[in-house]
Amino acid sequence: MACPLCRNGLTIPENGVEGLPSNLYVEKMLRVRELASVEAQSPLCNMCTYRATSEAAKIDPATTYCLQCQEAFCETCASGHWKQKATRDHILYHIGDKVKPEDLYVQYPRASNCDKHVDKALEIYCNECRLVICMMCYIKDHNSHKCSDMQEPIHEFRKQMATDVSGVASGVDKCQQTLQHLITEKKYFHEQINKAESEIRDNTKQLKQKIDRHEESLLAELKSIEQKRTNEIEAAYGEVESQLAARQSYTKYVHKMLEKGTACDIARAASGLHDRANELLTSDVTKRTVGYAEVTFVREEDKKTFGKLRFSKFIFVSIVSLLIALAIV
Repeated sequence: MACPLCRNGLTIPENGVEGLPSNLYVEKMLRVRELASVEAQSPLCNMCTYRATSEAAKIDPATTYCLQCQEAFCETCASGHWKQKATRDHILYHIGDKVKPEDLYVQYPRASNCDKHVDKALEIYCNECRLVICMMCYIKDHNSHKCSDMQEPIHEFRKQMATDVSGVASGVDKCQQTLQHLITEKKYFHEQINKAESEIRDNTKQLKQKIDRHEESLLAELKSIEQKRTNEIEAAYGEVESQLAARQSYTKYVHKMLEKGTACDIARAASGLHDRANELLTSDVTKRTVGYAEVTFVREEDKKTFGKLRFSKFIFVSIVSLLIALAIV
């Protein structure tokens, strides 16, 4: 299947989509959106749930959500949470309040923890493995590698990502121009098909039954040409359209990453995004063309035949050449 974000192909693991790697940046954005859209509902208090000693224990509905702890509290537990010295500065939101996602994102806890050591913060960047790691990962697996503080390479990553997205985005207009050219070519080609069909039918009306058989033969040939030519155009259209979607998706994602991503988000995503940018820049389909084709019906009275189809195909160097040729005609 294809990744909905970068359009790159991937294989689903044996344990299903749960086995696919997670994107912490996207997960954070989804969590913020979820919190911002919470209506006046009543989830159960997490603290009361932890303290419950039996199924019959009373668990009050939650009225408040702590952004730092990512826990829901009832009024009583929220009051105690406020009074504790360690959590006195935590930000509590009343469930049901209208909160802007951008406000939540700014205040959302920025520290990201290691996937292998969930209680350890990601704070080191391994230059050899191109990974963001925690101190435990460094001690166990990366102590012989060249590593640095996670903040040090961020400036270079930002420059690299800005350069990559600029190159990818520059191909968007070319893709759109190529798609428009293919649409024009398809329309013109179908006009030629319709014209040839009209000429065929006008001529066959004069030759009755014998012409009818010949007419069917010509129409079958015409349809075959039309199908083949249409398939060529649509195949080219599909390639360019896919490239356009991939470039737009990549551009939108990187812009969001540069605008809202944390240092950790950028460090984790930089390598993969750079590789994807190189793939997109390598697979340039903006010069994809199927050339110029013309279909005409040729009547040969001197040979006492009923006429035949003539299909001509020319490959032009550029769209400009095609426009010049049409202007001359």
